[in-house]
Amino acid sequence: MAFDILRAFVTVLVVADHSVLAYALLSPAAAPRSPLHPWLAGIPIVDSHRLIVFDLFGLFTDTFFMSLMFLLSGLFVGPSLSSKGSRRFLRGRALRLGAPLVVVALLTPLAYYPAYRASTADPSALAFWREWLSLGFWPVGPMWFVGVLLGFDVVAAGLHGFAPVLFERIGRLTSVGRRRPTAVFAVLLLVSAAAYLPLRGAFGPDSWVSVGPFAVQGSRALHYLVYFLVGVAIGDCRIDNGLLAPDGRLVRRWFLWTLSALGLFVLYVAFLVGLAPGGWTAGLPALARRLIPGLGFVLCCGAISFAMLAGFQRFANAPTPVLTSLSRNAYGIYMMHYGFVMWLQYALLPAALPAAGKAAIVLSVTLAASWTATAALRRIPAVDRVI
Repeated sequence: MAFDILRAFVTVLVVADHSVLAYALLSPAAAPRSPLHPWLAGIPIVDSHRLIVFDLFGLFTDTFFMSLMFLLSGLFVGPSLSSKGSRRFLRGRALRLGAPLVVVALLTPLAYYPAYRASTADPSALAFWREWLSLGFWPVGPMWFVGVLLGFDVVAAGLHGFAPVLFERIGRLTSVGRRRPTAVFAVLLLVSAAAYLPLRGAFGPDSWVSVGPFAVQGSRALHYLVYFLVGVAIGDCRIDNGLLAPDGRLVRRWFLWTLSALGLFVLYVAFLVGLAPGGWTAGLPALARRLIPGLGFVLCCGAISFAMLAGFQRFANAPTPVLTSLSRNAYGIYMMHYGFVMWLQYALLPAALPAAGKAAIVLSVTLAASWTATAALRRIPAVDRVI
């Protein structure tokens, strides 16, 4: 139950992140924006009312939340593969992930249309559709995660078919985390750094690779795979007996992990601020200025993820009606929220409200609307079996 609640919590963080980025002070200027398609930027709608606190929130969430989502998604893959076999497992994942990806992809233009209207001289639906078809790929917004996760499931099924005991053996190695979580943490840092830093050098920290409806941040593709496979390994040796055991050192020392994670994030922010022109990092060699932000991301991602896992395993084991409903509807909320976010941000552009007020409206209305819509759709038995 703790990890279902954690997954729901991270989903809410995703909704919050998308809700507030239109009101960030620095991020819109830093986000990569195509001169031909500015509405496809990382922050499609930019409001004139902004607060720098939203930049800090966006940096914090971006440091860990999608990596943690991949780890959580991997936790129950091993037992499912063992009980179902690779073919049956993949059929189930194709229904659970592939079918919603196709449906939401077909509706995604409706979510991006307000961003297009806010950035073009010809806001007509026909002009937008022509530009959409000229892109050469099919943007799917946050559903990129579902497409990548489906690909990772294929990788896991292939590895299981090739070497059925592979995850079990790796899982035994992660079981040492019950007594020595720092050892598992150190291995995770080394492997994720090896997966992330070379691709960061090749693609840069922010560029995306897109093929049809499939997209992934180029520098993080292997990093995300590492976190997913770590989740598979942890889950394959039984969660209660390994790193995440309720009586293990990670969970018992959740407070120290949380303090350490926050401290590392503060140092990470300080270094990023120092990278500004005239900042305190100006005297460092150019290689160090490029390398340290990548290492900071790897460290913060691992530390915050471990702190979240420990804290929720320690305190989130008492279900309530609200948390149960949120966890059951989290997948649908993730799928539906982006359209609500974009249309609400667009509608609030002319409103003379402070940035915090606009962000609060977008977040609360989006969460309520997507939650309600998901609960209503799940009353249909065929839909309930998927989401």
